[in-house]
Amino acid sequence: MILTPIADDQLEARLKRFASHLQDRRARTSLTRIAATGPVRARGARAQAHRLAAAKLAGRLGIRVGAGSPGRSFGWDGRIMRAGSEAYVLLHEAAHWLLAGARRRRAFEFGLGPGPETGHCAAARRAVLLTDTAREREEAMASLLGILWEAELRQPALASFLDQNWLEGADRRGAARYFETVLARLAAAGLVDRAGHPMIRPRPQRRSAP
Repeated sequence: MILTPIADDQLEARLKRFASHLQDRRARTSLTRIAATGPVRARGARAQAHRLAAAKLAGRLGIRVGAGSPGRSFGWDGRIMRAGSEAYVLLHEAAHWLLAGARRRRAFEFGLGPGPETGHCAAARRAVLLTDTAREREEAMASLLGILWEAELRQPALASFLDQNWLEGADRRGAARYFETVLARLAAAGLVDRAGHPMIRPRPQRRSAP
């Protein structure tokens, strides 16, 4: 949910102010790709095409994808990612899979607790493996990585960038600094390249995530 809605006629100016605070080249080029996708989500047949593309990408990453809605069980049940979600949700879940270590990939919802679409919330709460601080850090990384995958697939990444409040406080340097910091963490984890493009075959990490 957007904390501070941005009017359509103010969006371009807000993006420019945010960009003006970015000092890292990778962050600037990543923002340019995100902004170029536009803020309007697809509908109908186009939305279905986006969903299929997201599911296909998940398969290329090595994620097992199955039919069904997360509302009937889990988005990730320790084995399979349910495909009955919007494309941007699937890409966000794929990002969590990439960030999770082997133990958390066997846990309901990656050991993060129930998500907005989780049906079996109590079971997901019992499966929590990360502290609040670690969850917040991963949620930020998964949010941005999912958005970068949307941009890579030419899907409306800017819509997710807005929905997930990356432009909140765009007039202040701190917001841009946070974007740069999270992007740098993704790069250090081997999940994006020097230009900020997400990678199908992530580089091996020196130390496994929990």
